[in-house]
Amino acid sequence: MQQDLIAQARTWLAEDPDPETRDELAKLIDTEDFDALAARFAGTLQFGTAGLRGELGAGPMRMNRSVVIRAAAGLAAYLNAKGQTGGLVVIGYDARYKSADFARDTAAVMTGAGLRAAVLPRPLPTPVLAYAIRHLGAVAGVEVTASHNPPRDNGYKVYLGDGSQIVPPADGEIADAIAAVGPLAGVDRPESGWEILGDEVLDAYLARTDAVLDTAGSPRTAQVVYTAMHGVGTSVLTAAFARAGFPTPVLVAEQAEPDPAFPTVAFPNPEEPGAMDLAFATARRANPDIVIANDPDADRCAVAVPDATADGGWRMLRGDEVGALLAAHLVARGATGVFAESIVSSSLLGRIAEKAGNGYQETLTGFKWIARVDGLRYGYEEALGYCVDPDGVRDKDGITAALLVAELASVLKEQGRTLLDLLDDIAVEHGLHATDQLSVRVEDLSVIADAMRRLRDTPPTALAGLAVTSAEDLSEGTAQLPPTDGLRYHLDGARVIVRPSGTEPKLKCYLEVVVPVGSADELPAARAKGAELLAGIKRDLSAAAGI
Repeated sequence: MQQDLIAQARTWLAEDPDPETRDELAKLIDTEDFDALAARFAGTLQFGTAGLRGELGAGPMRMNRSVVIRAAAGLAAYLNAKGQTGGLVVIGYDARYKSADFARDTAAVMTGAGLRAAVLPRPLPTPVLAYAIRHLGAVAGVEVTASHNPPRDNGYKVYLGDGSQIVPPADGEIADAIAAVGPLAGVDRPESGWEILGDEVLDAYLARTDAVLDTAGSPRTAQVVYTAMHGVGTSVLTAAFARAGFPTPVLVAEQAEPDPAFPTVAFPNPEEPGAMDLAFATARRANPDIVIANDPDADRCAVAVPDATADGGWRMLRGDEVGALLAAHLVARGATGVFAESIVSSSLLGRIAEKAGNGYQETLTGFKWIARVDGLRYGYEEALGYCVDPDGVRDKDGITAALLVAELASVLKEQGRTLLDLLDDIAVEHGLHATDQLSVRVEDLSVIADAMRRLRDTPPTALAGLAVTSAEDLSEGTAQLPPTDGLRYHLDGARVIVRPSGTEPKLKCYLEVVVPVGSADELPAARAKGAELLAGIKRDLSAAAGI
């Protein structure tokens, strides 16, 4: 067995084009580190609807140039088989370790396969790539990014010509094409032949960002503290704010420039504990109206507000709160069309859309589904993703979302009001929708499988004293949704969804409680009740799942 492992590693080593991963693998072979070798050769990174994502390193279970070349060759074969030979593939990348190398390898493979390739001029936000696909009439796009994953990770996200991320059956067909790729020596990778784009595409994207703002004119007075979380958002967001006429954002200096080591945060995700500490420290000095944060590839947008009751005087809004605020703002501006969200997001959006006479649709988790909703005007999901200009970017976009948040904050500021005041109004009008999440990060993926099996075998009949009125195993699909690995419980006044994360080793449980509110005076009691019920549901669900 060990000799088979060594032989497998030597075969991989012989065709690895990267000196760094060759050295890494050669040392593991020389020292006969069988545990490390086994981890790297336990299978292959699976290509799915999120593309590829994993830890950097040597071997088929890691992200590296060999894996990326195979992925690119499979994608090229898929496109050629679909009659897209000669079509344009646009490639973008973030500022993570190896991203530029992976982008260049992809361009070489596409060129060698008879497609045209164009690479964005430098590390830029993912929504710029999503925009460029449709703007340039490309047949596909690739973004090299691991979004908000830890520094050791990278990833490979694939879009087709509609500007949306791939969904079945395309993901499976591309995966099959990747599996059929032979030795890398047979993959043609010329040294040149692709285009490095100039700033014209970025300029066109920035010109398009104006489209999310009120064309009749709106106040642009909100003062913002902004952090790019060591990612690629700063230059694009500040340019967008300048074009729109907002005050120049105050930058969180320690996090403003791209840095693949993400030195000031444990996880470069605004939702993670401590990630916003520097932003809040800057806010306490600058006294802005709001704080805005992007994740490292700037497709997500986090918002924080002054709150005297919060530690340090600032509070992060939940993704569902921002989702409702943006929906209410768009409704107030007369937006029409379909409002859509993933099933794990708050049901409040449906109530807002219904009262406004707009369509509403739930989808599976991920913007690959939300972006495909017919007639989409606005889409969001609770993980800080917002699509506010689907005609421009059919994906979540943290830059345009930030602009729309700043516009809303400016409108309210002119009225002597805040985002928290509007949240109160929404709660009185539609009921208090309190949401929370139980998220468990694991080292051993079997923990997640065991928890899902336990819940399927012995589903809870009540949580926090609320009866479970119906339970759905989403792996069987519903009339509205294709199958997915998840469970949904409807309770008397609450809802719970449990699912494994599609991009991280996490089990995620999404909780929502709806408390009727008759007037603003009842809000404190309603919030206390909501918090109590959420805590009870979290406690009882943890016990039921064995986590």
